[in-house]
Amino acid sequence: MKVMVIVKASPASEAGEMPETELLAEMGKFNEALVKAGIMLAGEGLHPSSRGVRVRFEGKQRSVIDGPFGETKELVAGFWLWQVRNLDEAIEWIKRAPFDGGTEIELRPVFEADDFGDALTPELREQEARLAAQISSQNQR
Repeated sequence: MKVMVIVKASPASEAGEMPETELLAEMGKFNEALVKAGIMLAGEGLHPSSRGVRVRFEGKQRSVIDGPFGETKELVAGFWLWQVRNLDEAIEWIKRAPFDGGTEIELRPVFEADDFGDALTPELREQEARLAAQISSQNQR
């Protein structure tokens, strides 16, 4: 199963404070362990919400809202995408992460094709497979 590991923002991350070299080194080691174990598919940190926008959809209308956004605890500061056997394995891995007190991590399973049942027709499954192959070939460049 794939799991999105969501690192919640903090007042420090929203202020644009960069981590110390020691934490970056520890996180690098943790990421290396994830890659060696075949767990990590992707992972990135995000700039503060002050550098982002939101797009609101209301019927056919679209409006752009500039950051920053309120409620730091509801914002995302970074993410990983992991391939694991189950949620318990993901929990065990995240417990090893070199975060300090006050950090909150959310783990959410990613939908798989079979989760959609009959609504995902054979034609739509073919389209998904085609797109996945295109993304894979683009990522190899």
